[in-house]
Amino acid sequence: MPSLLSRYATPFTTGLFLISLISGIALFFHLGTAAFREMHEWLSMVLILPFVLHVWKNWRPFLAYFKRLPMALSLALCLAAGLVFAWPAIIGTASSGGGNPAFAMVNVVAAGKPGEIAPLLGKTEAEVVDALKQKGFTAADGTTSLTEIAKASGKDTMELMATLTALKAR
Repeated sequence: MPSLLSRYATPFTTGLFLISLISGIALFFHLGTAAFREMHEWLSMVLILPFVLHVWKNWRPFLAYFKRLPMALSLALCLAAGLVFAWPAIIGTASSGGGNPAFAMVNVVAAGKPGEIAPLLGKTEAEVVDALKQKGFTAADGTTSLTEIAKASGKDTMELMATLTALKAR
């Protein structure tokens, strides 16, 4: 069995890498997103196994790379490139172009007071405050932000947002 695994490690690594490469390029250019996203995510996860088998099969030559500058330099550059793209999301600043804009908008709404968001729901301030109180947001009033209402009521901001979404549906 080990010879079977080692015989197929490199071919599977190559095939799955090509799938990841092609689907990644398509996703980058927003071509066939529905067709490629799940394929890219799942088969990239499957790629881990043949990659590990490939490294295992070629362990001695692989270790030799770590004795030379190109491997250390390449890994450092790849880490830096990854951090450049991940940093805005890591620090959580949607204003710098990172993060999910839907979550950023939730934070904008949550910073508002019931009277400020009532028109978005087609309701009055009193209706919003009353609906929040009925759902257990005991600290609801017209002078407190939604985030503060949730916190003072011992509840989650997302639960408050769900309550408001249900209020809009009525």
